Amino acid sequence: MSAPLEGITVLSIEQAISAPLCTRHLADLGARVIKVENPGFGDSTRHYDGVVRGMAAHFVWLNHGKESAELNLTDPADAEVFARLLTKADVLVSNLAPGALGRLGLDPADLLERYPRLIVVDISGYGRGGPLDHKRAYDLLVQAEGGSASITGLPGQPAKPGIPVADIGTALYAYSAVLAALYDRDRTGRGTVIPIAMLDVVAEMMGFALNAVLHGGEEPEPVGMGSPMIAPYGAYATKDGQTAVLGTTSDREWRRLAGDLLQRPDLVEDTRYARNADRVARRAELDEILGAWCAVRDLADIQRLADEAGIGNARLNSVRDLAEHPQLAQRHRWRQVGSPVGPVAALLPPALGQGWEVPEGRVPALGADTAAIRAEAAELQLPDRADDDSV
Repeated sequence: MSAPLEGITVLSIEQAISAPLCTRHLADLGARVIKVENPGFGDSTRHYDGVVRGMAAHFVWLNHGKESAELNLTDPADAEVFARLLTKADVLVSNLAPGALGRLGLDPADLLERYPRLIVVDISGYGRGGPLDHKRAYDLLVQAEGGSASITGLPGQPAKPGIPVADIGTALYAYSAVLAALYDRDRTGRGTVIPIAMLDVVAEMMGFALNAVLHGGEEPEPVGMGSPMIAPYGAYATKDGQTAVLGTTSDREWRRLAGDLLQRPDLVEDTRYARNADRVARRAELDEILGAWCAVRDLADIQRLADEAGIGNARLNSVRDLAEHPQLAQRHRWRQVGSPVGPVAALLPPALGQGWEVPEGRVPALGADTAAIRAEAAELQLPDRADDDSV
């Protein structure tokens, strides 16, 4: 067994979620990730809380498998250490504030000229250019600008999804782009600069809603536990105090739900509900019908009957329910990773090829690897401009 990114070195000037999740996935595949942190404070997520035996939940989630080096990149000596590390790095990932890389003398285009095989991922909120390129961007802010909060929640009550989808979506695009860039470098011998704007990621995720507005003219209305684009599809209280989630995603499924699950052939034959657009227009009527049907049945019976009818269904779980979910436990999705306070639970990476080794990883203490990394950098030779021109 081997890890597919073994031998790849990633430098990361990162904080919060988007860049750290990208680089953690790279570490999961065997890349060496050197996380550069401000001396004395480090990544801001280190200080969100102390729920993991004194460590922050976000930091533990996002940073196992990495090395931590405390470097002050505004200090010439530390900037030189970083420059030396770049000579052996394959990838640099950053999600600093707008313009911060340039102020540190690390403009992505200049870096690529100096280190032609380097892959530079520059994550920002809104991209370069345009009226918002100077603004800081956090998940909530980008979701607000990107419209995703407007189709979440209820009419007049917009909501941010509980999962930071702008951050996570950006991380996954950055991760996949790095893998593509490594493949491209094998073919061409050159690195690249990959700018990724969080707003662009949210705009891509909003594709169906954008099409509804661009081509249909109507703003999608948020519907809570459901989708503004299909019906019936939602959450319904059960007789035993649970919540069943079920619905349809096609006209054929609707006929199965109405005829086989609800035992209502009259609904199957009713032309007012024949097409999804018709059902969306009569969402309230259908929610009332499904709600009444679920209210007199226990969750287990609803799920059994739905499975028999070929209708997708789920139970509305809490976070604790997820932590104890038998589907994760029986498929051995949990593992232990090291940390300054001993082993802690972590999930295996979602995507692994057969025969890929998963590195053990650890959650690094702030600056745990600084001394070793400084010594390593001292052995590396800085390139000069003459060398660059000859490449």
